[in-house]
Amino acid sequence: MIAISDAVILMAGSGSRLRGSDETFLKPFVPVLGRPLICYTIDALIHAGIKKASFIVGYQSARMIEAVKQLIPSKIEPCFIENRDWQKQNGVSLLTAASQVISPFLLTMSDHLFDQSIVELLVRDAVLDQLNVAIDRKLDSIFDVDDAMKVQTRSGQILKIGKDLPVYDAIDTGLFICPLDIFDHLARARRGGDCSLADGVRSMASEGKARAVDIGNAWWQDIDTPEMLARAETQLRSRLTRDNIVIANTRSDRGNRAENQARRGNNRPKMQNPLSPIE
Repeated sequence: MIAISDAVILMAGSGSRLRGSDETFLKPFVPVLGRPLICYTIDALIHAGIKKASFIVGYQSARMIEAVKQLIPSKIEPCFIENRDWQKQNGVSLLTAASQVISPFLLTMSDHLFDQSIVELLVRDAVLDQLNVAIDRKLDSIFDVDDAMKVQTRSGQILKIGKDLPVYDAIDTGLFICPLDIFDHLARARRGGDCSLADGVRSMASEGKARAVDIGNAWWQDIDTPEMLARAETQLRSRLTRDNIVIANTRSDRGNRAENQARRGNNRPKMQNPLSPIE
């Protein structure tokens, strides 16, 4: 059995729905219980045994790279890939990693929080010649279901995916184990130079190559808006012990220093943003 040792993290977007008009704001560094959001993703990669992580950057790419570098432990080899078309959909971002990964890989987003058990389940149960999509069937627990990526499944296979599906039985959590041919499917799905990750999933599903991996009672949350951030902190706080919160706040110092250093030299006026790290 091939171990999953590579990961791709999509973080090229501007996070406009969370940052508002503050162009100095870097979404992956929004504090969540005192820690930069991206730190939770890095922790998950370490626990999953990931050895190499390709970070796909775009918006404010130079600042993003310098800030993330300060957070990467020696256990992970970082690779930074710039998507110059970062304003396009996330499928274009993933395509930029096509030459960097050489085996099935873990794919995640930099703005999602999730229980470690989801990553462990996905890595353990992955069928490596298919696309493995972690899905949530707890529809009543989804915050802002209208904005969620909906999935229709049958017998463990994905049939359809899309935000506007009228009939669905699960939600895409934004965690995947991808075979290398995901890149071929994205390239074929590209129209006018653009494509979404959902287009790639849809293409693989049409050939019976997209599996649904049910996360059961595990928790996850994407963070696209201030309301989602507040919800995530409430949920995460309830899942952590008091000692763990103390540890998280202690670790936050390094993350805040990374973001503060990335902000230095920016002479534009700073908006008062309650989500920005305190300098």
